[in-house]
Amino acid sequence: MTSPRRATPRPAAAAPRDTDAPTVPTTPRSSAGSARAPRPPRTTPPTRTTRGRAAPPAPAAPAAPSGFPQGATVTGAPGIGRIPVVEVSPTIAEGRWPAKAAVGELVPVEATVFREGHDAVAATAVLVGPDGRDRFTSPMVDVEPGLDRFRGYVSPDETGTWGLRVEGWSDPYATWRHDAGIKIPAGIDVQLMLAEGAALFERILTVPGRPGSAQEVLRAAASALADAGLPPEVRFAAATSEQVLAALALHPLRDLVSPSDTYPLVVDRPLALAGSWYELFPRSEGAKQARDGSWRSGTFATAAKRLPAVAAMGFDVVYLTPVHPIGTTFRKGRNNSLSPQKGDPGSPYAIGSPDGGHDAIHPDLGTFDDFRALVRKARELGLEVALDVALQCSPDHPWVSEHPEWFTRRADGSVAYAENPPKKYQDIYPLNFDNDPEGIYEEVLRVLRVWVDAGVTAFRVDNPHTKPLPFWERLLGEFRRTNPEVIFLSEAFTKPAMMRTLATVGFHQSYTYFTWRNTRDELAEYLQEVSGPLGSVMRPSFWPTTHDILPPYLQQGGVAGFAVRAVLAATGSPTWGVYSGYELVENVPRPGVEEQIDNEKYEYKPRDWSRGDDLGIALLIGRLNEIRREHPALRQLRNLTVHPTANDQVLAFSRRLPPSSESGASTGTRADAVGDTVLVVVNLDPHQVQETTVFLDMDALGIPEDRRHDDPWFPVMEAHDTLSGATFAWGQNAYVRLDPSVQVAHVVHVRAS
Repeated sequence: MTSPRRATPRPAAAAPRDTDAPTVPTTPRSSAGSARAPRPPRTTPPTRTTRGRAAPPAPAAPAAPSGFPQGATVTGAPGIGRIPVVEVSPTIAEGRWPAKAAVGELVPVEATVFREGHDAVAATAVLVGPDGRDRFTSPMVDVEPGLDRFRGYVSPDETGTWGLRVEGWSDPYATWRHDAGIKIPAGIDVQLMLAEGAALFERILTVPGRPGSAQEVLRAAASALADAGLPPEVRFAAATSEQVLAALALHPLRDLVSPSDTYPLVVDRPLALAGSWYELFPRSEGAKQARDGSWRSGTFATAAKRLPAVAAMGFDVVYLTPVHPIGTTFRKGRNNSLSPQKGDPGSPYAIGSPDGGHDAIHPDLGTFDDFRALVRKARELGLEVALDVALQCSPDHPWVSEHPEWFTRRADGSVAYAENPPKKYQDIYPLNFDNDPEGIYEEVLRVLRVWVDAGVTAFRVDNPHTKPLPFWERLLGEFRRTNPEVIFLSEAFTKPAMMRTLATVGFHQSYTYFTWRNTRDELAEYLQEVSGPLGSVMRPSFWPTTHDILPPYLQQGGVAGFAVRAVLAATGSPTWGVYSGYELVENVPRPGVEEQIDNEKYEYKPRDWSRGDDLGIALLIGRLNEIRREHPALRQLRNLTVHPTANDQVLAFSRRLPPSSESGASTGTRADAVGDTVLVVVNLDPHQVQETTVFLDMDALGIPEDRRHDDPWFPVMEAHDTLSGATFAWGQNAYVRLDPSVQVAHVVHVRAS
C-alpha cells in the first residue's frame, strides 16, 4: 500500500498456466451464507504482567528449521571430505532455511570441488526426494577452470521439501586421458600409458546402470585400446572419442566419492515461480452513480462479469484488494483527503466496522456464498483468486474493543495511527505484535484459513516489513505444513536486508524495485541481480504500476511507455502483474506524489473498457501472456543473459532453456529435446526511434560452434519476432531499429540457421 521514495537504497532483491491448481475447498458455511465467518473462542488468553503488557509465550518447537516441514534439515558427516566440496549453492545460511525451487524449474547447482595433487576431480549434483531417496543426478561441469567451480542443473518434479547435495569424486579416466594425451604424442611411456588405459577400461565396464548402447561404445573402445596391432595414436583416439566421452558423461567411473552435506530445497507448485496477476477492486466493477451524486457499489456478481476479459488477456491470477467492511472513523475522502463527502466509500485498507473485521465481507459486495460463486467463475475461466491481506484496523474494527492490548497507546492515551512520513493514515491503526504475539498469531491464522476455505489460493500481503519476522516465519511455516498450495506475495518496498529476509523465512514471491529501474544500465544490472543466485531466495514479481504507485516514466511515456514497461515486466520476470486500468493508460499523477489522481483506493472507479480498444495495451498484454505460455524459457528465472548494445536507449537480454541433453535435467516441457531461447530487444525511449547494434553472446543463445562464422555480421541464426511475425537473419552482430509509434520491442524466438 505504501509508496517508497526514490531515495530508498536498491534492494539486493530480489509456466504455462498451472493446470494442477488446487480445487476450491468446501467449507462449513455460517448461517444464510452470511458476510462474516464464525469466530471460535480464544483457547489461550494472553498472560498479563503487572504492567498490563502480555509476556510473549514460549513458541512451540518447530518441526524443522524455520518452521518448515520435517526433512528440511542439513545432514552429513562433519569435517572435510576426501575430495573437498565447499561453497555449495543454492543454500541459505548453510541450510538453516531451505532454498527455493518450483516444479519444472531448472535449478543451477554450484560447488567448489578440488583435491591435493594433480589428479582430475569431477562433481555430481544429487536431488533427494521428499521421501528421502535419491531421485535425480546431474553431471557438473567445471565452469571456472583454475578456480575449481563446478555447475550442474537439476529439476524437481513434485512439491515438497527436497534435499540437495553435491558429490565430489576423483576422475581416473580424465586423469589418464590428460596424462596419456601428453605422453603418447611425445613418445614417453607409450606402452605403459596404453596398458594403464586398458586396465582402466576394465574397471569402467563394470559400472552398473549404463544403457546397452553406451556399454557397446565403451567395449569397442576398450578392445581397440588393448589391440597391440594398432598404432598407439589410433588406440588412444579410440579411447577418447566423442562417443566415449558421451557414454561416460552420465555413468562415469567415480573414485573416492565424497558427498557434501544435504541441504534443504523447498519445491513449490509452478505458479509460485511463474504466473501473471491482474489486480482489481471488486467494488468498482459495476459501480454506478445516481443523479443525486450518490453511489451504488459494485458487487461480487458484477465483478465476476469482468473475469472473462481478464482471462482473455491470458492472466493466471485475479487479485482482489481487501473485501472487508470499512470503518467510518477518520474515513478518507477522494485523493486521500481528510474531508470525505457523502457517498465516499473509504479506503478498503481501513478494515473493520460494526459489520465485522478481517473475517467478514463488506455488505455492499455480497455474502460468502457470493464470494464463493466468484471463485467458481474464476476457476471455470482458468483463473485463481488471490486476496489482499492487510494486517491493520480501522478505529471501528472489533479487535480495537475486544483486544485493546493489540494496539499502541500514545502518552495522551490515544491509539497510534499508521504513518509512513510524510504520509499519514489516520484511518488505520497498526497492530502491536509485542503485547500479545500468541493471541495475534492465533487470530491471523484463523482468519487466513477462513479465506482459504472459501477458495483463495494466494495472498498478496500488504506491508509485511512492518510486522515481526518471527511472526511470518511461524505463520508461513504453518501454511507450508497444512496448505502448501497457498502462495504468499510480499509487498515490501523497503531495505534490502528486510526484503531478502522476508523471502528467506517463507514468502514465495516479492514485489521489487523494477518499477523504478528505467535506464539501460539500471535495468541490465537489476535483471542480472534478481535472476542470479538471489533467485534461490527471493522470487521477483514485476509490476509496472500498482494501485497507488505511478512512477515518473509512466507519467511521461504515454501509450508507448506503458507498452515498454509491459514488455519488460512480462519477459524480465517469470511472475508479473498489472493493476486494472493499465490497459487504459491511466497516467495522470496526483500533484506532489507518485500516485494516480482520483486514486481508486479512495473512490469508486467504474471504467469504460471499450476506450482501450484503440490503445492496444490490452492486445499487447494478451499477446505477451500467450508468448509466455508458448516459450518455457520465459517461465524460468535463473537463465537470463544481458547482451551489450551500442545505444544506451536499447536494452537486450535473452532467456534460454537448454535441451535436457545439454543440461542433464528435464523440466517436463516439450522444449526439452531442442531447448528454447527467447531474445528481447527493447527501445527504452517511448518518444523517439532508436537504432543500434546488438552484440549477441552466441553461447548464451545456444548457437553451436559449427554454426558460427568469423564475420560477425554473417547470418547464423533465424530470429522470429513473436510480436510482429517478422523473421530476421542475424549474425553475432545484429542491427535493430525500433519505432515506438509502431513497435517498442522485438521478442524473438532464436533458432540456429
